[in-house]
Amino acid sequence: IIVAGGPNIAGGFVKVNYQHNIHRLVGIIVVVMPLSVLAIIGCAPQMQESLKICPGMATVPQSLSLLKSHSEKMTPLKANGRCRSQFFADGKKYDESFNIKLWVNPPDEIYMQGDIFFNPKGIILGSNKGQFWMLIKPELSRYTWGNWFEQNSPEELVINPKTLLEALGFTDLSSEDNWSLYNEGAFDVLRKQEKNGTIKKVYVSSCDYRVRKIEYSDMSSRVVAVVEMNKYKQVAEGLFVPTVIKIFSNAADNPDDEVTVTFNLNSIRPTSFTAQQLNRLFVRPQPRGFMHVFRSINGEMIKQQ
Repeated sequence: IIVAGGPNIAGGFVKVNYQHNIHRLVGIIVVVMPLSVLAIIGCAPQMQESLKICPGMATVPQSLSLLKSHSEKMTPLKANGRCRSQFFADGKKYDESFNIKLWVNPPDEIYMQGDIFFNPKGIILGSNKGQFWMLIKPELSRYTWGNWFEQNSPEELVINPKTLLEALGFTDLSSEDNWSLYNEGAFDVLRKQEKNGTIKKVYVSSCDYRVRKIEYSDMSSRVVAVVEMNKYKQVAEGLFVPTVIKIFSNAADNPDDEVTVTFNLNSIRPTSFTAQQLNRLFVRPQPRGFMHVFRSINGEMIKQQ
């Protein structure tokens, strides 16, 4: 979902060929993207915060019940922040960032706008219960959209609006089926399995019972992405939200496809929406004025215009 911002040099990263890497990164991360094994320099990322070790929960129902009680406290939110993307291109590592604004209306609706191409709405990402969309303007003039029911492969739905919603606390725990629980150091680990193997692991701090990491796997149990949540902040009574969300992915297990996306959120606060705002933020706009229109079906980009 990320495209590069302005060029910079920092921490050993090199200056970006702006237009070339805008096109390359959009090609790498486009709402629904095929992914294979995660391999950030050969291993999965490690959570940075030092956590205490507590006994944790004894059973799956106990664990899921506590997480559900957290989710039920979620409320519409508004936040400002910064998005940073680190990626490889032509054998070099690049580091780009841009300002974002985020609106969330649980459990299904999210809207993010990013300041790129000197346009505060240069990139727009949106989702509701039925659809998702991404708009990039004016340079690329690209409009991508899809229906959620047409996305059947979980390994192709990693860096997308639902991932962000889940990272913020809107985890789908409606069913206790196919979950198992074990303890690993400071974490209770919930593992969800399908007939072919593990498809997701949720790492929960056993002391405060906040989710710190989610691993997504494909149907062969290969890890395809990892999302870390850190620096939780209380934004309302009993409601804590992570202010740092880091997403790691690697397409085709190739160093040139490694991508790390970090959302640093600030000024997070509860909000409410008028009927006009709900329509403007969470209803897919028509693709008027865009030169390139794509529809995503099960990971494939079908050009419509």
